[in-house]
Amino acid sequence: MIEIKRDKYLNKLIKKKDNGRVKIITGIRRCGKSYLLFELYKNYLLRNGISENQIIEMPLDEIDNIQYRNPFELNAYIKERITDKNKRYYIFIDEIQFCEEVSNPYIKDSNEKVTFIDTVLGLMKISNVDIYITGSNSKMLSKEVLTQFRDRGDEIHVMPLSYAEFWVAYQKIHTQVKSPISPIMINRNDAWRDYCSFGGMPYVLVLDTVEEKSQYLKDLFDETYIKDIIERNNIRNDKEVLEILLDFVSSSIGSLTNPRKLENRFLSERKINISHSTITKYLDLFIEAYIMDSAKRYDIKGSQYFDTPLKYYFTDIGLRNARLNFRQIEQTHIMENIIYNELINRGYNVDVGVVQYSKREKDNQGEEKKVRVQAEVDFVVNHGNKRYYIQSALNIDNPQKREKEVNSLNRIDDSFKKIIVVKDDIIPWYDEKGIQYVGVQEFLLNERAMDI
Repeated sequence: MIEIKRDKYLNKLIKKKDNGRVKIITGIRRCGKSYLLFELYKNYLLRNGISENQIIEMPLDEIDNIQYRNPFELNAYIKERITDKNKRYYIFIDEIQFCEEVSNPYIKDSNEKVTFIDTVLGLMKISNVDIYITGSNSKMLSKEVLTQFRDRGDEIHVMPLSYAEFWVAYQKIHTQVKSPISPIMINRNDAWRDYCSFGGMPYVLVLDTVEEKSQYLKDLFDETYIKDIIERNNIRNDKEVLEILLDFVSSSIGSLTNPRKLENRFLSERKINISHSTITKYLDLFIEAYIMDSAKRYDIKGSQYFDTPLKYYFTDIGLRNARLNFRQIEQTHIMENIIYNELINRGYNVDVGVVQYSKREKDNQGEEKKVRVQAEVDFVVNHGNKRYYIQSALNIDNPQKREKEVNSLNRIDDSFKKIIVVKDDIIPWYDEKGIQYVGVQEFLLNERAMDI
């Protein structure tokens, strides 16, 4: 098995080692959280003088450990293994959301609940332990939970493989099958094609055939994500609705939508009557499970947000494609989704930009009148005092296409950087108005591409 590098996240863990705070590793299931903690970070500890018996591991998603989903049993198991006060112990609890809340058995007729938070808070009081937990549900590991850790928790959010991580692993895998007799040329465009189709879930990389990759991604929804959401939220008789909603959002990534539009679509296309409030609730569950994310619209000139409509993006483009049986592999919105994920992965705040302006148009009677127009900027990207405006465009190979892409950017009158990312592999260049043009692979592989 080839080692897949996750140096960005590994270095964050190393930096926070022994800092007196619980390290909370979040992210969609199967994105590599467990591999990061139980393989990469554990091996780092072992290489740096920590022995095996100083590392206490508890993967709660395994059936052999089902009894430790009780917070009292989990607490007892860990404390029994902290046997030497002169040694430091590293506690790894995987998929903490499987630890159920239970009633306090010591207070009769009480509604008080005991949860994993109580277990972790108790363990944190032991001076010679360093605690790491992973979880796949943002609601259970939200800011409110971090507050309950009394500001003693650090979150490290892990995403599926970025294209840069994927490219490094892709080269390693294909280099292993080279032979002196028939060398295999490693083509970056082949890697890009695979990434656009099957995404960055780590296990996909080691599967050989298109059929295996496709089936694995489909099974993740049926056997893991949807099942988790139904069980954790006690949803009854709505599995079909969840499935359809996922398909609707999958077919409209990068397009503006809202729960009311989706409500109408359920009625018109499937003859299912479901309220927009229920749709909102289910969309929130997908976001809490890190399956997808939403981007709000931001009025650039007015400096304010619109409540609706929104854009939805999948955390992994391969999962999105699997929802549609790999039928809609159009590049426009796939590239946009990948760029969005990359910007989030780099730690930026990302919104959908709106530029409002007036222009004169003729009405049906041929009379001119002033109309209000909205032009879209794919991404308004903020980090500290930096801001970037980014358009995703398959190509700008004729004046009409280029004019369409630059229209909204040229109407922004501030001095922040404007970038158009195109599919073609081009040498980065600037036009006469200072707009930068860069190829998507260069943009994804080079974190400094935005500042060239």
